[in-house]
Amino acid sequence: MKNILIRADSSSKIGIGHIMRDLVLVQQYFNSNITFACQDLEGNINSKILEAGYDLKILNSNDVEELDALIKSLNIDFLIIDHYEIDYNVEEEIKNQNPTLRVLVFDDTYEKHHCDILLNHNIYAQEKNYKDLVSPSCELRCGEKYTLIREEFKYYEHLRRNKSKKKKILIAFGGSDFDNISLKVLKSLKKKKDIKIYLLTTNANKNIKTLKEFIKDFENIKLIINSKNVAKLIHKIDLAIVSPSTILHEIIYLNKEFIAIQTATNQKFMMKYLKKNRYACMKRFSKKDFLKKFEAKI
Repeated sequence: MKNILIRADSSSKIGIGHIMRDLVLVQQYFNSNITFACQDLEGNINSKILEAGYDLKILNSNDVEELDALIKSLNIDFLIIDHYEIDYNVEEEIKNQNPTLRVLVFDDTYEKHHCDILLNHNIYAQEKNYKDLVSPSCELRCGEKYTLIREEFKYYEHLRRNKSKKKKILIAFGGSDFDNISLKVLKSLKKKKDIKIYLLTTNANKNIKTLKEFIKDFENIKLIINSKNVAKLIHKIDLAIVSPSTILHEIIYLNKEFIAIQTATNQKFMMKYLKKNRYACMKRFSKKDFLKKFEAKI
């Protein structure tokens, strides 16, 4: 039985996507002892790890010494790193200190890594782009074949839905929505009374109070916090307005129309893919451009 350690964080600033996709990945290792190593950052979703039944160890930093000590104390065989601030140098040091340890690293932006397995599960990912970025012995897992989709979505993949007269719109910009793009979208749509809007977020979002204040006068807007069945919600919508992040893979998986608005620099490769394939997307929010794309979809 393997002892597996997942090193990842979540917060109001980082978002929750890393932890959410890690929770999907580790379902593949059901015959293993699984532990998450996370910092206790503001707005984290560490509780979701415990709810899923996994052990959790709290770290105080990204220091290699602290991570190495934990690896040794837990007799870890397999380390999964899903963290933008843990780079090649840390990976190399960890491997040097633990010669038999196998390391899987998530990558979204074609960075150099020192690992046994590299996973880029984004639909745009291509193995050829990792030439000279990983060793020849590194196993590459890239592209749609490896995209991590939560099990709940597979139930709705071919399920028909009942259509209604009012178009149903989903707005979802990650669990934290650091720049409050949701509010900008809502303000753009406030005059459209003939649609039903579902605003999806989590407690990691520092803007919840502002959002609640805005929507209180709009009966057609429903705020959903910490949904336990996102797949069911996405199944019943007509259009999603989202960031080009983890949720977009799920939107595409269920074959839903969408408008993607970039919210972070690490989404640039997904944006390039979307533009190349003529999907509706925006590098930054513009009310005029957004409404033009919205009217084209509705």
